[in-house]
Amino acid sequence: MAQKGVHLDRESLSCSICLDLLKDPVTVSCGHSFCMSCIQSYWDTEDEKKIYSCPQCRETFRPRPVLKKNTMLAGLVEDLKKSGLQAAPDGSSEAGPEDVACDFCSGRKLKAVKSCLQCLVSYCQIHLQPHFESPSFKKHKLVEPSKKLQENICSRHDEVMKIFCRTDQKSICHLCCLDQHKGHDTVSAAAERTERQKDLEESRENIQQRIQDREEDVKLLQQEVEAINGSADKAVEHSQKIFSQLIRLMEKRRSEVEQQVRSQQEREVSRVKELQEKLEQEITELKRKDADLQKLSLTEDHNQFLHSYPSLSGPGQPADSSRINICPLRYFEEVTAAVSEVREKLQDLLTETWTNVSQAVTKVDVLLLETTRTSRTQDQSWFLKIFTENHTGSKHSEQKYVII
Repeated sequence: MAQKGVHLDRESLSCSICLDLLKDPVTVSCGHSFCMSCIQSYWDTEDEKKIYSCPQCRETFRPRPVLKKNTMLAGLVEDLKKSGLQAAPDGSSEAGPEDVACDFCSGRKLKAVKSCLQCLVSYCQIHLQPHFESPSFKKHKLVEPSKKLQENICSRHDEVMKIFCRTDQKSICHLCCLDQHKGHDTVSAAAERTERQKDLEESRENIQQRIQDREEDVKLLQQEVEAINGSADKAVEHSQKIFSQLIRLMEKRRSEVEQQVRSQQEREVSRVKELQEKLEQEITELKRKDADLQKLSLTEDHNQFLHSYPSLSGPGQPADSSRINICPLRYFEEVTAAVSEVREKLQDLLTETWTNVSQAVTKVDVLLLETTRTSRTQDQSWFLKIFTENHTGSKHSEQKYVII
């Protein structure tokens, strides 16, 4: 409780202008106390009007009061200083470069918490208290702190502009109505604000409705993006499966062709080698007989020649004068021709059907996405079917090309 009492004394002994402990305290007739230098400086700004007011309660004085030092308050301040409990105002509320500063603070400016449209002054929390405590401030309009209060003052008459001229579409003071705006369509600023506030609310409603509509459109477009991406992924996946099947089918056919060619090669080579061996045996036998006949032809014994000749020239294997005909250009050329024909058919088929596939891709539309996807799937299935039918072959084809 003792601490609370000291805290209240310290506040009561502070100047509401500089917010520091009173220096040469003086008390004006309304009962409020200030530093001698603070109140003198404040009243110096009011010398032109010859009307002097209290910074706290706004009570006016004529003529300018003569101030004398309040010795009792000065003694209390000295006692408070000796107690060591003097504290500076809270620095956390000090006005920064971007803040609205209190117009009443002298020296270190505190941050304003409200601006008064009647006083055209901004107040910190301490200097604002009279507006809540004094009945004379009851009708004053307090707003959020503003740096543009002086824009409410008429530059011509130095009066508060409380009237709006609809003819010239500008704010004016009551003196402007008597001269350059005489006869114009004028209303109070509050009335004009009320009318424009209605228009503002209607505009806000329209804007909010448009925002809502656009947000819904954005959601729809996002859903469409997801649908397009999903459809494209499915199309790519399906295409990959189709082409993988085609590749596997072509690889299978390639393997079959290779296997059949190698089998046929082995059979033909075996048959040729068998015939070759027979011919080589025949050559060996003929060479041996030719040697015996040559030897017989060289003998000088006529009786020996006549005795041996019948056995050497007697009936044996009939002479075979037939020759082997070979067609070197007809080994596996037909296989090559058949495979080339398949390649040409595939190229023609791919060229013909690929145009349809490309057109199906380029003509994709969000409204026709499902139709396009179905058509593309049918094209791919038809292509696979045609490819399979053209490469499965019949018995006649197998006999002709020996590959399928």
